[in-house]
Parts: sequence; structure tokens; C-alpha cells
Amino acid sequence: MWGLVSAIIEAKNLTYDYDLGENVKINALNDLSLTVREGEYLALIGPNGSGKSTLARHFNALLLPTSGEVWVDGLLTSREENRWEIRRRAGMVFQNPDNQIVATTVEEDVAFGLENLGLEPPLIRERVAEALEMVGLQGFARHAPHLLSGGQKQRLAIAGILSMRPRCLVLDEPTAMLDPRGRGEVMEIVRKMNRRENITVVHITHFMEETLEADRIVVMDRGRVVLSGMPVEIFSGNADLASLGLEVPTIPRLARMLREGGLQVPKEVLNVDELVSSLC
Repeated sequence: MWGLVSAIIEAKNLTYDYDLGENVKINALNDLSLTVREGEYLALIGPNGSGKSTLARHFNALLLPTSGEVWVDGLLTSREENRWEIRRRAGMVFQNPDNQIVATTVEEDVAFGLENLGLEPPLIRERVAEALEMVGLQGFARHAPHLLSGGQKQRLAIAGILSMRPRCLVLDEPTAMLDPRGRGEVMEIVRKMNRRENITVVHITHFMEETLEADRIVVMDRGRVVLSGMPVEIFSGNADLASLGLEVPTIPRLARMLREGGLQVPKEVLNVDELVSSLC
């Protein structure tokens, strides 16, 4: 299927060095090439310092390559005239939603980016209402953002991006600061945006369970892609994730233990329902 789908993001021989001054540089990405396909849900994992967040910031033109190229929806990030449009098409959501909230009410916060685009007020109101409904915050339009829960704040940050009609969501550990309920709220919205709205998702996370519904998982280490495949391929037991300090999610790990114990549990089992069905 994916062979017939066009790329929305392409990194070609991407290298990035952080310049610390006094001729001191730290290499964060090393000759990395990666293609993200239109409509794909790609999960990006790896140990701390592997370059995940640095790569994500290239997808939104917040960082520019030391060498190599990054293309977003056919636009080259190194061209200054492309950057505003790139940031509209590939919206970025960070782990702390408070850093993205700029207004005193929910509806004003969602409208902020639209006002910068110069849209007419009636269209702004329509887009704001649509975005809030998409993330389940339609009843909170007049609320103060600081009174929202952590999960609601992150959904508000996503609404601000969605109002600008992006083709891709780049999520840099969006649930890292949330409790389990908040994580569930955000992940439900992300899945809906991908499955129902066909918005491409690049999701960086250190919660392995959050990757199980991705179309593809990319594993990074030391600025390179070291593994790439479907969740069942990454977590079935053949990939050496332990050497990278990464844990296999609970259900695939339990399924593997049961197989090693002699039970015929398929390698495709990734969640509780599949495991129960297999055992019964």
C-alpha cells in the first residue's frame, strides 16, 4: 500500500551539529535519511540523546541542516521563503502545552495563528469552532486556559495547530508531562486525526505502549536510524531493544514469555484483547 503513497516529509543525508561556540560542536544527526509517507502514523523512539527531538525540529524548519536536505510537502526547508508555509503544513506540538498557550481564553488561543494568517473574522470563528469540536473542547471556548487540566491544555495546543489545516502533526513527547488520564485523552485525539482526517502523524514518545497503533516505528540511536518496521516487527522479539535501553511494551513482552513457556501465542499479539482471544 505505502509504495503507492507519496512522501510528505523527506530527510536526505541529514546532518546537524549543535554549535557551542569556541569551535566546539556536538553532532546530533549523522547522515540520516528518512521518508514519512502521506497519511502515515509514524512513531519515533530511541534513548535519550539519540536525536529524536532534533530531527522533529527539522520537520518544522525550526532547525536547518548543517548538511543534507529536508523537504516538507515538496518545500525545501533551507529556503527562507518556504518556512512560514512549512510551519503551517507541518504543525508542531511540544511536551509542555503551557509553552504554546498565548491567550486568555480558549477560543482566542486557537484564533491566534489564524489572525496571523490574516483570515477574515467570520472564517476565523468557523475554524475555531471546528478545531475545538475536533478535540472535544467545544464547551470550553470562553474558559481560561490555565484552568484546564493537563490533558485539556495539550488538546488545546493541538486545536491551535488543527485550525490552520495542517497536513502533518509533529508531536514531540506530547504526553510526557501528563497523568494516565491525560495521556489517554491526547492519544485518542491523535489517533482520530490520523484515522479519520488522514493527517500524517510523526509521534516522538518514550511510552512504548503509545507506539502500538502506529503504522511504522523508527528507532534512532546516536543520530541515525537503526531500526524501522511495523510494531509487530519491532516488538516480536527479534529486535535488540534492550541494548538501547528500551523496553518492549507489557503485552508483547508477556506474549513472548508465554511463547517461550510453550503456549502457541501468535507474534502478532500486541494488545490485551488480542492476547485474551488467543488464549481463549
